[in-house]
Amino acid sequence: MSIERRDVLKLGALAAAVTLAGAGRAQSPAAATGETRNANRKLSILILGGTGLTGPHQVAYALSRGHEVTIFNRGRKQREWPGTVEQLLGDRDVNDYKSLAAEVAKGRRWDICIDNPSSVPHWIRDAATVLKGHIGGYMMISSLSAYADNATPGDDETAALATFEGDPLAETMTSLRADMGKYAGLKAATEAETLKHFGTTATLVRPGLIVGPGDETDRFTYWPMRLAKGGEVLAPGDGRDPMKFIDARDLGEWMIRLAEAGATGAFNAIGPAHPLDMAGLLYGIRASTTAGAQLTWVPTEFLMAQEVSPWGDMPVWVPGQGEMAGFHMRSNAKAIAAGLTFRSLADTVEATQVWFAAQPEERRNAPLRAGIKPEREVEVLAAWKAQAAKPA
Repeated sequence: MSIERRDVLKLGALAAAVTLAGAGRAQSPAAATGETRNANRKLSILILGGTGLTGPHQVAYALSRGHEVTIFNRGRKQREWPGTVEQLLGDRDVNDYKSLAAEVAKGRRWDICIDNPSSVPHWIRDAATVLKGHIGGYMMISSLSAYADNATPGDDETAALATFEGDPLAETMTSLRADMGKYAGLKAATEAETLKHFGTTATLVRPGLIVGPGDETDRFTYWPMRLAKGGEVLAPGDGRDPMKFIDARDLGEWMIRLAEAGATGAFNAIGPAHPLDMAGLLYGIRASTTAGAQLTWVPTEFLMAQEVSPWGDMPVWVPGQGEMAGFHMRSNAKAIAAGLTFRSLADTVEATQVWFAAQPEERRNAPLRAGIKPEREVEVLAAWKAQAAKPA
């Protein structure tokens, strides 16, 4: 078994679909502590979405800094916000922007529109039909998956983007969910549609793995939960494979600061600021528990032979060689220069654990949505020990 770009893209896209479907009731630090800091100027912010993984942190942080916030979504998740939030209802799947159009007809204008969930270009086109000329700028969450390949460590925002064969505007969320292999090309096409309509006022934010409180995909949650159980833990590779991720709170709050600064262009929104490898991640997580988990590092080649998948069975991890050598090695220098900051790993782990512990009992007791199954982990560890015990 070998890990290829399309396999990681498919797993990442499937998890993105889960994120789009909804997330838990996570609070940002600003909301939790009552922190209030006024920005240099008060903004009128329109957020398309606002109730998923990143949106709640954007809303709470924007309120804490004195901004006016309007959210536009289907209204399926009612939240208690730490301030006044205007909610407009509509459904982008069926091009229902009537509530927004009514506000525009009154002469309404927003300083910035933040588009969190767009993964198909027609969502951008349809939103632009209503909002163009009535917003100061358009900021969208794209993805590192929009790049054409992951072979070169250190690539920055100027690297080539993926292409889409066919008519991207004909694609819907239904057709995307039916074939998540389209995800990369459609993300790139969605960026292109954004630039077509909003040009130099557009901001493209390209995160990698988004983690932390509220993540319903369990792509990061697996490791804190697994290490907290203790015992022998299957760990991938030799610990030296690099990795990057972004706490949803860091991402959401930074996007508000980008809006305040009027920043435009493309940014790789990934962290941390310093190099981190798999050993640093897992030992760092283990240090936050008292369960005494024992990490057994199993070589990549053996895991591939056992059909243990990177990113899926072993969340976060992608081998740092071959055509995926640059997957966790893209440059984040531009985003850091634009003010992106990072919470500590310990903070992210603790917040994730607290959030997960607050979930309904059926969620907490259900199998995690990512990570190797416990019985399969035991099998792979036993197979590795049997091989390691054989005479050379």
